[in-house]
Amino acid sequence: MKKMMFTLITGLLAVVLVACGGNEESTEAPNDDKAKTAETDQQKEQQKQTEEMQKKLEEQQVDENKTVAKVNDEEIVGSDYNIALASVQGQMQLMGKDPTSKEAAEQAKNQTIDSLVGQTLLLQEADKKSYKVSKADINKQLDEIKEQFKTEKEFEAALKQSGIDMKTLETQLADDIKLKKYVEKEVPAGKITDEEIQQMYDQYAEQAKSAGQEAPKLEDVKPQIEQSLHQQKQQEKLAQQVEELKKNAKIDIKI
Repeated sequence: MKKMMFTLITGLLAVVLVACGGNEESTEAPNDDKAKTAETDQQKEQQKQTEEMQKKLEEQQVDENKTVAKVNDEEIVGSDYNIALASVQGQMQLMGKDPTSKEAAEQAKNQTIDSLVGQTLLLQEADKKSYKVSKADINKQLDEIKEQFKTEKEFEAALKQSGIDMKTLETQLADDIKLKKYVEKEVPAGKITDEEIQQMYDQYAEQAKSAGQEAPKLEDVKPQIEQSLHQQKQQEKLAQQVEELKKNAKIDIKI
């Protein structure tokens, strides 16, 4: 769960960077060409809509110092909630949903809280079992993120625009690595069988046929199918683990 959250945060940095570049392009001075003027007007309208959407999304955030939930003796504060909420909102937009609607906003809030509570329980369990993360582990992961950007300056600009400082990012990285170690050891997904791969491929091929398309050969998509099945099993086992941990946990939701 933490892994998924961090991946979304990393993606958020890239999205912000692209948005910054888009803003720069939209400030070019228009020429006398009518088509260019129309294009500029369209860009301005799109920028206005984006800003209005962002304002509505930010209205769903809470005070960064507010305690949104308490899991055993650990508090989850608004700053963590807002970061996770932005990721959930982004997911909704990618799926074509409007996260500003009343129903979607409530769904986003519940999903965010559930994710934060779950990851907190898993991290608490990882701490109980003495899983550790070294500075070298964090630096290695940080270098991989920076490779997504052309320069250090671009990375720092994206980090600033996303509202995540370096200390927060390093903390997220440490938790991400710790949880990954815990999951691999304590909650393995298990073996993916050839029968499961074949079953998923058959479903995919049937969908392709219904859409009038020809499905690729099994051997060409087998690695992707295996990865998808692995992720599904992992998510299912993690969800089961969280439910087990909840049975003996004291959880107080405050929003």
